[in-house]
Amino acid sequence: MRRDNTVLKEDGFIGEDEINIKKVAIRNIIKKNNEKIVDERTIPNKNNNNNIKIVAKNITRTFIVKNRKEKGIKEFVAIKDINLEINAGEFITLVGPSGCGKSTFLDVLSGLSHPTSGELYIDGKLVTGPALDRGIVLQGYALFPWRNVRRNIEYGLELKKIPKKQRREISKKFIELVGLKGFEDSYIHELSGGMKQRVAIARALAYDPEVLLMDEPFAAVDAQTREVLQEELLLIWAKTKKTIIFITHSIEEAIFLADRVAVMASNPGSIKEIIDVNLARPRKLGDIRTSPDFNLLSHRIWELLNNDEAKHEIKEVNQNRNIAEEISPTVNL
Repeated sequence: MRRDNTVLKEDGFIGEDEINIKKVAIRNIIKKNNEKIVDERTIPNKNNNNNIKIVAKNITRTFIVKNRKEKGIKEFVAIKDINLEINAGEFITLVGPSGCGKSTFLDVLSGLSHPTSGELYIDGKLVTGPALDRGIVLQGYALFPWRNVRRNIEYGLELKKIPKKQRREISKKFIELVGLKGFEDSYIHELSGGMKQRVAIARALAYDPEVLLMDEPFAAVDAQTREVLQEELLLIWAKTKKTIIFITHSIEEAIFLADRVAVMASNPGSIKEIIDVNLARPRKLGDIRTSPDFNLLSHRIWELLNNDEAKHEIKEVNQNRNIAEEISPTVNL
């Protein structure tokens, strides 16, 4: 062995420069491997299905609440270990008992609430907060009474700094899409409940989000209007190709609208079963509600919910079963 910075090998010596080159090469290989690992974590299932839009991985959301029986506070687990993959352009409904965390999960999807643990990805990107790639339609409309129909619909476009002329063209398109032509200059107090919800849907669609989140949007309208809005929503969905996640308490509504129904259990909130809805489209509620396939699906979901509610009542006597909904940021909007 020589005493200078060289190493003996079979056919000669490796100099210090050559050693440094090899070290750099090794570091580059390690760096590339680490980048590959990060990339694969950033884009879940990228090799399995390029059509996946949303990936929820082990989503858990807990809250600190007052302990009613004892002094102090306690931890309440609203939802736990929710795993769900949603395809681009898919219409999926969430159905479950009150207090099972449906709205809490929707808040996580919207970015309004952060999961205590777990990760949520949209198009392979980790969700860290609200963004314009998601639109929200709530049960309570959340419209501005000082704005007319057109200006309510244009609100998101104003936030995006869209020029006035272009805003007018876009709002006109969606006013016609939701059947409100002729009511452009009407104010919110002049509209029926169904018309208000059409404005809310048009506003959510106008700034072109890729995902539409809907929290019981038709719960406040009468049965006839509800059926009309359901069929109109399916027509809008067929034209816009949006990915829709829709919360409902109605088994019939869940089946009629969806490609898949996620049935949730409570305490803590979790997905109990995901049911495929293999009913032909386009759909008319009057045509399919008496079909054997529709009734079989309805009975299966009813069984899942009925069993969960029976266990829920035994476990939660004298407790507030709506706590998950009450602590959801969007419920009272």
